[in-house]
Amino acid sequence: MAKLRVHNDRIEVHLTTPEKTLALRSADLVVQRSDIRSATITEDPWIWIRGIRRRGAEVPLVVAVGVWKYHGGKDFVIVKGKRPAVVLELAAGEFTRIILSTNHAGELINRLKLEPEDATDAADDGGSTT
Repeated sequence: MAKLRVHNDRIEVHLTTPEKTLALRSADLVVQRSDIRSATITEDPWIWIRGIRRRGAEVPLVVAVGVWKYHGGKDFVIVKGKRPAVVLELAAGEFTRIILSTNHAGELINRLKLEPEDATDAADDGGSTT
């Protein structure tokens, strides 16, 4: 159940301990809002995963957590089951794309369109990403 927080200048994806363990990653994700080129909601996040798993864990169509490498860069993926997801296309930073399963995809997209004055919780997925 990763916790997403939308701030004026960035989005923070706070990974749970199991997600960090599966992804072989010790740090949370921080994406600068200015680096987001597009945000898309998808009902089938599995078709968005590209390349080969570089580090992380995958059980096809059940769970995929970690880094996928392809010829143009790296993507970070947290996809669980058949849940909808948000796909963030990035212009700069550690990853070129972040794919996150969430039950609050629409709310996250709306928060990205609005410039919140204070840091707010965009979505506490209540288990949707674990």
